[in-house]
Amino acid sequence: MNRQFIFLVIATMILACTRDELANPLDGELRNRLIQLSPNNNLEYFQLPAEDDYVNIPHDPANPLTHEKVKLGKLLFFETGLAVNSIHAEGAGTYSCATCHVPSAGFMPGRVQGVADGGGGFGINGEGRIISDTYKEEELDAQGARPLSLLNVAFVTNTTWAGKFGSGHANEGTENIWGISDPLTEINHLGMEGIESQNMEGLDLHRMEVNDYVLDTLGYRAYFDEAFPDFSEEERYSKVTTSFAISAYIRTLLPNQAPFQRWVKGDLVAMSDLEKLGATVFYGKAGCFRCHKGAALSSVEFHAVGVKDLFEAGGLKTDEDDKRNLGRGAFTENPEDNYKFKVPQIYNMGDSPFYFHGSSKRSLREVVDYFNEAIPENSRVPDSQISPLFHPLNLSEGEIKALVAFLENGLRDPDLVRYVPDEVLSGNCFPNNDPLSQQDLNCQ
Repeated sequence: MNRQFIFLVIATMILACTRDELANPLDGELRNRLIQLSPNNNLEYFQLPAEDDYVNIPHDPANPLTHEKVKLGKLLFFETGLAVNSIHAEGAGTYSCATCHVPSAGFMPGRVQGVADGGGGFGINGEGRIISDTYKEEELDAQGARPLSLLNVAFVTNTTWAGKFGSGHANEGTENIWGISDPLTEINHLGMEGIESQNMEGLDLHRMEVNDYVLDTLGYRAYFDEAFPDFSEEERYSKVTTSFAISAYIRTLLPNQAPFQRWVKGDLVAMSDLEKLGATVFYGKAGCFRCHKGAALSSVEFHAVGVKDLFEAGGLKTDEDDKRNLGRGAFTENPEDNYKFKVPQIYNMGDSPFYFHGSSKRSLREVVDYFNEAIPENSRVPDSQISPLFHPLNLSEGEIKALVAFLENGLRDPDLVRYVPDEVLSGNCFPNNDPLSQQDLNCQ
């Protein structure tokens, strides 16, 4: 058998496989629909960049992405040694940013509510965190709305469910209330994007600090020197640079290995037929794309869909009168914004079984059923506030199952562990370092 014949056989097999792939009508239907929805008439609109493609990852002009910043931020995000301002001494050095944004839980809490200072334990996926006996409820670092996923935050200009951080975009025209409706939003006057602003305030809010102990005893000073050589020594080891490093790292948290991402980049067998059908439902009959837009499947838009609040799901340090239950309206103090919450990104949402700002749903099937039936569950939300996009979808059982399959599997990046360091400079356990977590994590 000569080489030309072998080459011809191989070429014929490859061509046959390619034709088989292209012959799948689901591929053609989905491709045509996406091109129709793309402002550029191609699939690039739906493609996430690589995590090291610093040029194409959206960033704050004040904080351009560099390898050194990302490397430092990756360590600081998991470093329990930053927890130096805990309410009680026993809480010092026991929690990190990753306590409430667990990678294996899609960078969300593994439980109904995130608890940093005042909590202990981890379980398997963060679900085993409990409240320390020595902390009173009012002393806990626990927020009144479920922490959002950090995946695709690079595409979010105004952060939190209320979109209160970030000086531009959705917050243009709200300058008169910065620092008034919410003292934390005073930071917006610095003119930065949402994640950089939020992380500056977040260090204080979550009782963390980069001080001489962190810099010299733990050894982070040299990392700051590498990451911020253009900053003077007086400004190089500050809350600003700490936020810049953590924010740079967070901006690289991109679920670009999800099957749907592989599909839009040309791997036609990355998704199953059921997932492809679910994608056509997502971008068609269900209308999910109207809110979950672009490559990140999110938007800085605010909608009321009438879900319950966190206190109703057992959330601590919150109640019916919590101002955060008003969503965007708590920040703008505009009654028309009450009960409206920012559209979240939805990659890897199946990794943690709690949904919406109040953790009121416990599975993606429940979420799809809720939108399909479109019956508000929170009696405190007036009908006049409910989004016009929240209406019955009339999906069949088959369409529901396909849509759930797309959300659970087609949008799940299976390798978020690549964003986790092997160790942090303190040598502490992470994401938590309390005695119970050390046992759960098998890390002493």
